[in-house]
Amino acid sequence: MGTTHSSRAGHGRSVAGPAAPPSGLLDLLSVAAVVLNAKGEVVFWSPKAEDLFGYTAAEALGQDAARLTVHEEHRDAVAKLFAEVMETGTDWSGTFPIRHKDGSTRLVDFRNMRLLDDLGDAYALGLAADQAAVERIERDAALAMRLVSQSPIGLAILDPDLRYLAVNPALERITGQSAAERLGRPVSEILTFLDTDPEARLRRVLETGESVVDRHIVCRPPADPDHEHAWSVSYYRLEDSGGRVLGLAYSVIDVTERHRAAAEVAQARQRLALIAQASACVGSTLDLEATARELADVVVPVLADVAAVDVLDSALDGRTAPHEGPALFRALAVSAAHPTEAVRAADPPGGLAHYDSDRLITQCVRTRRSVLVPHTTRQDLERIARHGEAASLLASAGVHSYLAVPLVARGEVLGALDLIRTRNPAPFDDDDAFLAGELAARAAVCIDNARGYQVQRQAALTLQRSLLPEPPSHLPGLEVACRYQPAGATSEIGGDWYDAIPLQGDRTALVVGDVMGSGISAAATMGQLRSAARAFAELALAPADALHHLDHLTEGVEQTITTCIYCVYDPHQGTCEICIAGHLPPALTRLGHAAQLLDLPTGAPLGVGGVPFEAATITFRPGDELVLYTDGLVETRSEAIDARLDTLLDALTETRGRDLEATCDRILEILRSPGGEDDVALLIARARS
Repeated sequence: MGTTHSSRAGHGRSVAGPAAPPSGLLDLLSVAAVVLNAKGEVVFWSPKAEDLFGYTAAEALGQDAARLTVHEEHRDAVAKLFAEVMETGTDWSGTFPIRHKDGSTRLVDFRNMRLLDDLGDAYALGLAADQAAVERIERDAALAMRLVSQSPIGLAILDPDLRYLAVNPALERITGQSAAERLGRPVSEILTFLDTDPEARLRRVLETGESVVDRHIVCRPPADPDHEHAWSVSYYRLEDSGGRVLGLAYSVIDVTERHRAAAEVAQARQRLALIAQASACVGSTLDLEATARELADVVVPVLADVAAVDVLDSALDGRTAPHEGPALFRALAVSAAHPTEAVRAADPPGGLAHYDSDRLITQCVRTRRSVLVPHTTRQDLERIARHGEAASLLASAGVHSYLAVPLVARGEVLGALDLIRTRNPAPFDDDDAFLAGELAARAAVCIDNARGYQVQRQAALTLQRSLLPEPPSHLPGLEVACRYQPAGATSEIGGDWYDAIPLQGDRTALVVGDVMGSGISAAATMGQLRSAARAFAELALAPADALHHLDHLTEGVEQTITTCIYCVYDPHQGTCEICIAGHLPPALTRLGHAAQLLDLPTGAPLGVGGVPFEAATITFRPGDELVLYTDGLVETRSEAIDARLDTLLDALTETRGRDLEATCDRILEILRSPGGEDDVALLIARARS
């Protein structure tokens, strides 16, 4: 039952093969088949003929077909056509009115042809279909063709092997690929520009019959590789009326404009957020390198894959940059979204880099204008990099787009922000240049502030250090080590000092003070008080008298509140006389004992006025250590002062008997955090025999 055989097929060749399932088209048309002999009598009558004419096979067989199915007024014409077909063998087709068994008239499409049997007898085969059904099929087919050809939706028909059978003009327009490029070829050869595997998805639809509707695809088709396109794609299996799988179809709706509009809105929001983030993050400190790092970090990866901030060396020194020739930059920061060879091509932060006049970054700072290279070539990379090796690293990293914007603040060019893209496929455009310019302009002011801070801080620090003495190389019966550390901010520099002053009779005056205030003015006040303390020491004044005169002196000094501790050590007596003016108590370490804070009269700070000072004398024998310090060593905002003082005593106990220079370093390491909130003066004195 599964095969058909014919001894007369193909000039005597035997043909055998699996029977194909019906297409369903003949069922739609309801084609009737009628065979007449040479006399015009019905000899074969198909079931569809019964439906079309109304007569059963029993009623029709042997009857004159014309008398049975044709109105009397049309019989002569029918007889003439029948005779012509039988005599000449010429087929005839056309529409003819027939009489139905119920007496009604129907228009039927006919195709008549002559048949010959093996005896030479002639027969006439008539194939007939209701004209209304034929017109409906033709109309539907025409409508379908028009819909496919004129539809703005791209359509493609694939066979079961996923090869292209048909492509409409809309799909050609959407994808930029002609029908000729597709027909007969598998999808795996055509849709190579998609990131996903479309063939696997299509095969699942073909196998399961489960359609995929409105799948969003973003791609760069071969016809427009520089721009993203967005498509809404649907896949569905094609079946005939009997359920036989004919293949697969997919539709493509171009939603690129909607996608780009949404992307532009999202990008605008992202850029506003980036500007807001930059305003909040860049310039959070007055540290020049930290500000540059904040700028580089904020633009990666939103704007660039790699960012570098370079400042003109002349700008750091306050010199005017030359208007032509090469440029000398100091690299401050490099940030990358991912590991890349491009970082190796960048100048390491902290180093100096010399760029010739033809380099793009040099042109950027010379012209004060952004330099935009959307698509870089090898020649462009050689003008971006400082030397050939760096250009090769940029090439191997896949750098394809470059943007440099100047850092301009208060009318002065400070340097440039360098941006490159490697993994981000989009080239830099004018919008990117505008955004980078906005960020650079805001950051340049912060960098300029940090630069000014650095200059001011260096001046204050220089003044402070110039006013601090070098401890005498030889003090009778005493070993002394000192340290000064500035605070992390310019405003906190300047008020702390230490001093060790040789006196008559082998005695030594030890002084540590802290001017309440900050900056250069505090450093200047400290210098005056230190000089006055030295003068009073030369007069051999007792500690209480020296502080009394210093207190009186502060009445004419701008910074009036100062804490101070004044000690006089006498090696012959083995004693140390100590007087405190509102200062933290000194710590004492003795051999075999834990370090302790001395319980001494505190007194009032210098500048309060009218308050007497009271001195106390302690035993100070060889091996004993006296530690004087300012509050910056033990006071923080996060810990209680008592806990910090306990930490100091533990550290002194731990380091007891060690080299004093190493002890100073260890104390600062334990108690001093980087970028501390206040400056610190530390003096440790050890009695020796």
